[in-house]
Amino acid sequence: MAFSTNRLFKYQRGMRRRIGMLRAKNADSLDFAIDFMMQERVDSYFRIEPGLEEIDRSLQQIEEELETIRDLSGAIRLESRLEFVEDRWDELDSEVRERPRRRRRKINLADFLKAAGGESGPTGSASEVTNAYDAYQVLGLEFGTTLADVTTAFRQRVKELHPDARNGDRSSEPELRRILAAYQFLKEYLSLSNTEPPISRGAEYNPSE
Repeated sequence: MAFSTNRLFKYQRGMRRRIGMLRAKNADSLDFAIDFMMQERVDSYFRIEPGLEEIDRSLQQIEEELETIRDLSGAIRLESRLEFVEDRWDELDSEVRERPRRRRRKINLADFLKAAGGESGPTGSASEVTNAYDAYQVLGLEFGTTLADVTTAFRQRVKELHPDARNGDRSSEPELRRILAAYQFLKEYLSLSNTEPPISRGAEYNPSE
């Protein structure tokens, strides 16, 4: 099944973002390994280094093939390859930093693209947000805005609508609940899409972020 031009653009943009983030994290892992493993775990370093370099080569290949994707089946295959590389990096980085592996919940690409296109199914309560497109709309943001900017927009909207800022007027509570639902949806959506910023070298790893 062929992509529409708009959906293809969103898919490619999301994939490029994930590739860029993983490339930066992979480079950070290698720097961390050089700085710390070479001193105390030399044997482990020489075993892990080729794996990190292979991840960089795999990302380059995926990035090149991304330009040739024109249909859903090809997108699914490439998405699966990127997920495999992401999981492989997590395995290596967990050994580099001596941390537990992060448990990632797989995203079905068809559902991911459906959400990205704003196609939603039946909704429940008025405050329920069921796809990323609607969540961005609720917060007044462009689709693809980063989590940091989403958080900033969320906090600003809450300040504007909070009863304390409206002389005790609580009529905006339904909108507040919807804004909260949108923020919670995007926080999970962006995290599962692997768009979080790279982990700073030496920073404590927190899988709940």
